[in-house]
Amino acid sequence: MTNGVDMVSETSKTKTGTGAPEAVAELAADFDRDGFVIVRGLFAEEETAALGAALADLQRRIGTGDLDRSWAGDDLGGDFDGDHPPYVHYVVGVTHLSPVAAAAIRHPVLLALVQRILGNDHWLYDVDDHGVIYQDARPGAGMTYTRIGWHSDHQSRPTSEIWPGVALTFHIDATSPANGFLRAVPGSHRGDWDAVPGGFGKIPGEVAVYCDRGDVLLHHSDLWHAAARATEDPPGGVRRHMRGSYMGGRPLAAGEHLEPFNKNALR
Repeated sequence: MTNGVDMVSETSKTKTGTGAPEAVAELAADFDRDGFVIVRGLFAEEETAALGAALADLQRRIGTGDLDRSWAGDDLGGDFDGDHPPYVHYVVGVTHLSPVAAAAIRHPVLLALVQRILGNDHWLYDVDDHGVIYQDARPGAGMTYTRIGWHSDHQSRPTSEIWPGVALTFHIDATSPANGFLRAVPGSHRGDWDAVPGGFGKIPGEVAVYCDRGDVLLHHSDLWHAAARATEDPPGGVRRHMRGSYMGGRPLAAGEHLEPFNKNALR
């Protein structure tokens, strides 16, 4: 116990910077057991800084009108009213806009790990107007992305045949009680993905999952997880990351549209 919270075991924090087969195998085993794993030491500080700068530039260009507002999805901190552009905290399809983002999510070590988890037929979910996203979560008036209640990713499109999936979260900021953090129930990916209780309350067995700047967190599409709200105002309360998913189910046909995204988790 640390500060009254069950922390993730050290084996779930395995680091790798080389992509050695034994390291990837250990990461995959931890993922199979817990439903999530943190890959540490994969990106140098200059690489993390370059990714963060590229994503922030997309965010800025949408706010100024240099990029179409459709790249912000439907989550905006305010309206487009000329002299006061909205605060854009959600950018979709970033792998189509940034070579840096596209290269990061296709890092050879991450691809090797995803292959161990999903098999040879995995595919990157970047085929619609959602795809790989940049999220800037912070408290403040007008912010619609500050916390997320308990859910599993599978619940977002429960009848689709694209599952299972593995979500990858690239941390531009370290997570903490100050800016929010992941809450997860280890092993819950092996249970009933549709039995997740609603709301933000405590669940028996949940742990706090803290990540450092540059870490990549992988989690299973059936894992029960939530995100805690920041406890500080910016700049300490800012939590920025890039998130995308690889899928192991049926690939989408050209022009195929999935069922509408189900925002089942409370925010």
